[in-house]
Amino acid sequence: MSDNALSLEVISRYPSKGKRRTPLLFVHGAFTAAWCWSEHFLDWFAERGWPAHAVSVRGHGGSEGHELLGQWGIDHYVTDVMQVIEELGEAPVLIGHSMGGFVVQKCLEQQAFPAAVLMCSVPPKGLLASSLSMMWSHPDLMGSLSQLMTGGPVDIDSLKNALFAQPASMTDLQRYLMLSQVESQRAIWDMTMFNLIKPEKLNPGPKLVMGAELDHIIPANQVRSTAEVYGVEPVIFPGMGHGMMLERDWEHVASVLNDWLMAVVPDAPKAKKS
Repeated sequence: MSDNALSLEVISRYPSKGKRRTPLLFVHGAFTAAWCWSEHFLDWFAERGWPAHAVSVRGHGGSEGHELLGQWGIDHYVTDVMQVIEELGEAPVLIGHSMGGFVVQKCLEQQAFPAAVLMCSVPPKGLLASSLSMMWSHPDLMGSLSQLMTGGPVDIDSLKNALFAQPASMTDLQRYLMLSQVESQRAIWDMTMFNLIKPEKLNPGPKLVMGAELDHIIPANQVRSTAEVYGVEPVIFPGMGHGMMLERDWEHVASVLNDWLMAVVPDAPKAKKS
């Protein structure tokens, strides 16, 4: 590990028994941190035989670097993910949501992984198309995200509109709002135009592209375009919003992901007998 490496928050859950499986490494999106995976996904996947880890990239959650957040770009976040991979000691399946999906694609430019999952991911061509779509169809949401990026106040209704299409309790929404945070504008600009993905440079390997029918941030048509770039069929979940891992029907998303992993990862845990 480099002497300049920052201390990063990694939340981990391990299977209680059974042989060691390929680990999963979850990468969060903008304005959030590893906590979004620990709500449901980490325990759920560990119960099914997967060592499950979620990283907070620098300046997020319990990781170092908050005071320098504005200096961090996508390449810094990639460095953080690669640092955690080195600490794991083996190549994991990479699973990224939104900005995290963009970071996962950047990691695939550096090396091969057993598999990669892009959930409501920023497309290879960047945020510009989805930002223009949001500006026209949901200008209020665009304004709320801009406020959040600059540390301004964001209300619960704006959070709900950004992440959820399904019912969410006020208790959960208040907690998620408290956990939300400012994002690096440099990272946002990287994903908009300055550090886009070069699909031809990505290492080969199985890819799952997932999206949500009612996602206002990364609309389903953008998810389809990402899937087309990588030559795969997208999975679009009806009636769901951007925060797929937090939505009421999160377990449906997890089950589809788990079934895919069992099919493409050689040492995948076998389905439990009922």
